[in-house]
Amino acid sequence: MAVGRLKVQVFQSGNFVPIENTKVTVIPRSQNIKASPTEQVLTTNAVGQTEELELPAPPVEFSQVPSNQIPYSFCDVQVEAAGYAPLIVRGVQILPNITALQECNLITTREAEMRGIKNQEIIIPTHKLVEGYELMKRQEQIINIDQNTLVGIFPPKIPEAEEKPLPPEKGAVVLENVVVPEFVIVHDGSPDDPSAPNYTVRYKDYIKNVASCEIFSTWPETTIRANLYCIISFTLNRIYTEWYRSKGKDFTITTSTAFDQAFSYGRNIYDNINRIVDEIFSTYIKRPDAKQPLFAQYCDGVRVQCPGWLTQWGSKYLGDQGKIPYEILTNFYGNNLELRRAPEVSGIPVSYPGTVLSVGSRGNPVRDIQTYLNRIAQNYPLIPKLAVDGVYGPTTENSVKVFQQVFGLPQTGKVDYATWYKISEIYVGVSKIAELRTVESEEKTPVKVEEEQQIQKSEEAERSVEEEVFKEIDDAPYVPYSRKGKGTNKTFLMPIK
Repeated sequence: MAVGRLKVQVFQSGNFVPIENTKVTVIPRSQNIKASPTEQVLTTNAVGQTEELELPAPPVEFSQVPSNQIPYSFCDVQVEAAGYAPLIVRGVQILPNITALQECNLITTREAEMRGIKNQEIIIPTHKLVEGYELMKRQEQIINIDQNTLVGIFPPKIPEAEEKPLPPEKGAVVLENVVVPEFVIVHDGSPDDPSAPNYTVRYKDYIKNVASCEIFSTWPETTIRANLYCIISFTLNRIYTEWYRSKGKDFTITTSTAFDQAFSYGRNIYDNINRIVDEIFSTYIKRPDAKQPLFAQYCDGVRVQCPGWLTQWGSKYLGDQGKIPYEILTNFYGNNLELRRAPEVSGIPVSYPGTVLSVGSRGNPVRDIQTYLNRIAQNYPLIPKLAVDGVYGPTTENSVKVFQQVFGLPQTGKVDYATWYKISEIYVGVSKIAELRTVESEEKTPVKVEEEQQIQKSEEAERSVEEEVFKEIDDAPYVPYSRKGKGTNKTFLMPIK
């Protein structure tokens, strides 16, 4: 029997403010493992996290080839904190040799009463890549789990043209460059199902969720990166071309695999996927002569064949052979590909300065990071506070290391691209720069969220900076961009399903 791990982090819903002393009850299920695990009770620390808990898991071999064996074990997570409505997550998926991360966003008891909610319950469906769906479905009924995304039978992707027509100009500003949004609005159903709820989700959380649904985190890292480039490109193409907006829809993308990508609201992700997305969240695939991100369609390659698209299992085998991500991508999409980093990232006060900050660095970017870390430290007391002097010394390095440890980044003590945007993201969340809003539907369950946004100008003057040439491990053709993106802030309260 193999072992997987679980870490739970508890926040106030709608921001990154941690909730300390939360009671977290983990209830393992024994349907597909030869063990009788017992219920365990954990408590969150000052940064809202539990310790890592080891749990039994199936052999790793179950996730290395197509099989009717379920490659992960299950557990339920019950979260209780004074002043907040209880939250139950059913069907957390524990893969061997990997740490599953379950984020729990709690609403206050007052808000729950106003919305007619006694407790929150999230049911994680079956994983999309697992065969033997009928067997899995029976087991789900035993453990109270709906169908999962990487294990069951899902509608195959309906082929679409690789290059999309751009939306017509209607007096509004048309996107000249690819912009990474702060949020995406996910329609939990097919595009023409008006009864399905919309969920407003942070862009990076959406990418991490889709990856955890579409592939296995036990696969080679090069395979995971290649698949993430596809997921990112697919998503940014939908955004850049305003695919659904131009059709009169009020959402960005759907959860229907016939049209888009698998997504399971509130599900767990995995530590390696979390780390990689933070590194490459703005990097997409494109053809050299195209303005828009490649509409990178894909399929599993076993139950569904899709010539000219990436196949998930095929990419896994190429990763096993030592292929780098760019080689994996060109194997399916052809050689005329390049990786490009989007020049604009929405929702942050100041864009990345273009160079890694480390001991000896000086100037306004260092001052910005020191300011952000001091504000974050008010809610995360493990992070030492700093003198805001614009000098990157050993104390700044230490504070950055602690931040990186808390948020699952490599603990280098340096502020690279991933760390800059993670610090900025958490700063925006805890300082409530963006206004939180929720809009309830006529029916209280599920809650529908209509798109709202508030654009707030940064107090920081824009500075001309040069974008750092992205040092990918892929050795892919990479096109740097020198224009700095504008920071806009818009935050939404996560709905309850």
